[in-house]
Amino acid sequence: MNFFLIALCLVAGPILRSAGILPENSHKGINTWILYIAQPAVALLYIPTIRWSSALILPMAMPFLVWVGAWITLKLFARRFAREKRTFAALLLTAGLGNTSFLGFPLTEAYFGDRGLRIAVICDQFSFLILWTIGVMTALNASHSADSGGRKIFKSLLRFPPFVAFIAALVLPRFMSLAPFNPLLTKLAGTLVPLALFSVGLQIRFSGLRDELPSLSLGLVYKLLVAPALVFFAALAFQLKGIIPQAGVFEAAMPPMITSAIIASEYQLNPRISNMMVSLGIVLSIATTAAWSFLLKAVL
Repeated sequence: MNFFLIALCLVAGPILRSAGILPENSHKGINTWILYIAQPAVALLYIPTIRWSSALILPMAMPFLVWVGAWITLKLFARRFAREKRTFAALLLTAGLGNTSFLGFPLTEAYFGDRGLRIAVICDQFSFLILWTIGVMTALNASHSADSGGRKIFKSLLRFPPFVAFIAALVLPRFMSLAPFNPLLTKLAGTLVPLALFSVGLQIRFSGLRDELPSLSLGLVYKLLVAPALVFFAALAFQLKGIIPQAGVFEAAMPPMITSAIIASEYQLNPRISNMMVSLGIVLSIATTAAWSFLLKAVL
C-alpha cells in the first residue's frame, strides 16, 4: 500500500500540472504546509521517543560525510564538468545534500517502517543544519553576495520551522509531557507523505537535459551511488548492524534536496542544472533506492 501511495502521489503531480488544472507554482503553497505544519509535527511526534545513544552517531554524521565527499569529488572533476564557479556551487548544493524529508520520509517508512522513519527524522535535521550553514555560505560565496555574515545564516536557521520544532522536541519533554498532543500531531504528521510526494511530482521537469548531461551524470552518480556507498562502508568499518545504520545509509541514497536547489536558483547558481539534478534524481532514485534497500537488509 505504501508503494501504491508513493506512485499515485508522484504521478498525480505532473499529470495535473500538464492538464492545466493547477496554477503555476502551486507547489509553493503545498510546501508551506509541509515546512510549517507537517514536518514540525513529525519532529514533535517522534523525536521525544528516540533513545539517544552512541549508535545514532552514523545518522547524525551521514549528512556531513556526504557533503565532504561531494566537495572532494567535484574538486577532482571540476576542470572537466564544473569549471564555472556557479555551476560547481549548484552541483555541490544538490549532490551534497539529499532529499531526506520530502522523498526520504515516505520511502524510508515504506522500506523500513516506523522505526526507520524515526532515524530519518534525525538525518533530515542534520541535513538542514548543513544547508542553512555551509550550504548558504557556499551559495553566497559563489554568487559574490556581500551579505554572507554569520548573523544572517544564524537567523535563517532559527526561523526554519522544522529546526525550531526539532529543538522544541528535545527541550520540552524535560519540562512537560507531549503525549496529550500526540493524537493531533499524528493527524498533522500524516499529511506529510502524500503532500510531499505530490509536491515533488509537480516540480519534475526535464527541459534542456542533453546540454547538461555530463555535469548531471557526475552529480547524480555521486549522489545516488557513491554517497550512500561511503556511509555503507563506514557502517561496515565500525561493524554497525540493524535498523539505525540501514536507515542512515538509505537516507544517504536519497536524490538531491529540493530546498537546496531552490537556494541555488535563488542565487542564480546555474538554476537549470540544479533543477534537473532534482527532477532526474527523483526518477532515477526510485530504482536505486530499491536496490540499496535490498542490499542493506541483506548485509547490515
